[in-house]
Amino acid sequence: MSEKKNPVKAAADNVVEAVQDAVGPGNEIPGAPGPVPPPVDEPTDPTGPLPPKSDQRGPDTYTPTGQKTGVPEKEVAQSGAYLTTAQGVRLYDTDHSLKAGARGPVLLQDHHLREKITHFDHERIPERVVHARGAAAHGVFRAYGTAAAVCKAAFLAKDVETPVFVRFSTVLGSRGSADTVRDTRGFATKFYTEEGVFDLVGNNIPVFFIQDAIKFPDVIHAGKPHPDREIPQAQSAHDTFWDFVTLHTEATHHTLWNMSDRGIPRSYRMMEGFGVHTFRLVDAEGTSTLVKFHWKPKLGVHSLVWEEAQIAAGVDPDFHRRDLADAIEAGAFPQWELGIQTFPDTPEQNFAGIDLLDPTKIVPEEMAPVQPIGLLTLNANPSNYFAETEQVAFHLGHLVPGIDVTDDPLLQGRLFSYLDTQLTRLGGPNFGQLPINRTHAPVNDMLRDGMHQTAVHRGVAPYRPNSLDGGCPFVAGEDTGAFVEVPAKVAASLKERKAPASFDDHFSQPRLFWLSMTPTEREHIIAAYTFELGKCYEQAVKERALTVLANIDGELCAQVAAGLGLPAPAGEARLTDPAPSAALSQLGQTWPLDGRIVGIVADANADLDGVRTVRQAVLDGGMVPLVIAPAGGTIGPDDAPVTVQRTFTTARSIEFDALLVAGAPTPGADGYGARDAKADDAQPSTTDSRLLLLLNEAFRHGKAIGHWGDADAVLAQAAIPGDAPGVAGAGSATGVLDQVLQLLGAHRVWDRFPTAV
Repeated sequence: MSEKKNPVKAAADNVVEAVQDAVGPGNEIPGAPGPVPPPVDEPTDPTGPLPPKSDQRGPDTYTPTGQKTGVPEKEVAQSGAYLTTAQGVRLYDTDHSLKAGARGPVLLQDHHLREKITHFDHERIPERVVHARGAAAHGVFRAYGTAAAVCKAAFLAKDVETPVFVRFSTVLGSRGSADTVRDTRGFATKFYTEEGVFDLVGNNIPVFFIQDAIKFPDVIHAGKPHPDREIPQAQSAHDTFWDFVTLHTEATHHTLWNMSDRGIPRSYRMMEGFGVHTFRLVDAEGTSTLVKFHWKPKLGVHSLVWEEAQIAAGVDPDFHRRDLADAIEAGAFPQWELGIQTFPDTPEQNFAGIDLLDPTKIVPEEMAPVQPIGLLTLNANPSNYFAETEQVAFHLGHLVPGIDVTDDPLLQGRLFSYLDTQLTRLGGPNFGQLPINRTHAPVNDMLRDGMHQTAVHRGVAPYRPNSLDGGCPFVAGEDTGAFVEVPAKVAASLKERKAPASFDDHFSQPRLFWLSMTPTEREHIIAAYTFELGKCYEQAVKERALTVLANIDGELCAQVAAGLGLPAPAGEARLTDPAPSAALSQLGQTWPLDGRIVGIVADANADLDGVRTVRQAVLDGGMVPLVIAPAGGTIGPDDAPVTVQRTFTTARSIEFDALLVAGAPTPGADGYGARDAKADDAQPSTTDSRLLLLLNEAFRHGKAIGHWGDADAVLAQAAIPGDAPGVAGAGSATGVLDQVLQLLGAHRVWDRFPTAV
């Protein structure tokens, strides 16, 4: 009797054979992410996995004890046309968690969610799967008392000071990647309160790529390096990322923020933080209020320009962690105000038509102002990176009385994931006993044993109720500081994998963000999209991305299309014109100068009295002066030497927020190509070509430049007009410094950036 052939398997086999025929000996241009070009539209006909590319092979098949099996490589790879569980059970949905109704909480019985997240959490050891590259600092949070009206948490009472540990991080890269890549940044704060640990685990972007935690493995898998080559590292400028975000359009809002200047912050000290989700606060009377958390840096929100980010990734891949540690060491302690947006806790859980449970949406600050509730100051660097920065473990379920969660489906999944991931990373359930993670409140938890147990428990009855240990530990009441979940009503509904209809709008808020940008910021966004999509191999991915951009703004789409050499498609969404939100733009204000770095170029023939004067003035202003000279050591007379911190060899413009040039320094003795590749042997010998490069880059990046003495001739050789915006050259050294500091308050000289949009 002949075997009946499975039609789906037959179709899959046909596709595999066709692909194998099409692959041939190799691609004319290397770099294709897959064996065949993808279609523009998402494939819907079930087919099996594609074969590997012609340049790929797997390991020979052996048993764990070294015995060759002879099994073909394809037999140990994934097979079948349909998505299944790890046990081979076919799945009908992997986009939505199982909830009690479309707007209800996620159910613990969702075996697919737990399997998917659990496996994802344990994909990498020992570093974090995401947020692997981080920098951290100790500090203190002092509450203003203004939150008492909506929250009973003890650490938010007036003038209460709470120790904190804050970790900043990139998301996609490994521990060895660079700081200045275009990426979202983590902003996680551990509050060691007297009522227990509270962790506020957020990002520098207020929205996320996904609405449901079940999609988190998908977005991270798409953003990570391609699994065959493990490149590109810590970048989103590749096919798999753009393939995902252009098909899964709820990612559009976060992607646009990432393509803005927010994706390349100047410093962790100049970076906003957001709780992303909507949380629930409870006051002393039990009244609940919905809130969103915001961290507002006292220095303002500033970014790098793209060329700076690229240079820094090669010249100083530790740019952000060095900046944070150096600022703290110099006494320029970074500060942020914690603020909250508040909303009535209504059954609908929306505000002005915005669904508060949708983590891809913001509420503009003009509609709900951010109310400051406390000040965070980072005042100490870690003493051991591994013991503190690497081993710190955050969890959104670390809550204290007065702060509770909502049914945001992304938040609900994170409540499971963050706890689960520590079991592999930190070797078991006792990670909370590591010194950096230890609570400052008394613990009597009845939890026993496990790997790395360092507590020595007493008693014989780690259970309740008991009489052998005198009944201890006793449960607390709400009046004695117990954490009691808000008794929020759960809508009676069907168990289903769905999202509410209000989650379907993926384009109106990206359009709000675009319309809120200044012309300069729009230029940067266009450039970012053009660069990122230009690095993609597949034409279909680029065309699909342009369709997404057309649903945000026609001009944005047209400009990016022109850069890619493609026609601009028409959008499918109806464009609206919401009122712009000034709070979304980084430009237009002036900010404190604490911790800014001012380079002072000089040599032994310069006006050293002026150098000493401006150097001291910079120090007195809470900034960092770095003297740059042709060679190291000191310059000037032995009885009053000026110490040199940087030379023409070691200095690059990315390190400095402004430059002062005292005269016309002589060239360095090592200023030739064989010794320093930055040197240009063809440049005239009167000025070191590396100094001209330093000035030219600083000018191109919009930084303030001051000069006095004979320095005007140096600027002329660098092709910097003396009357250009942001170039100060009149008067004494102190007069020049005053002009430069005034310019520095705006972060950059934005008039140097011409715009077309």
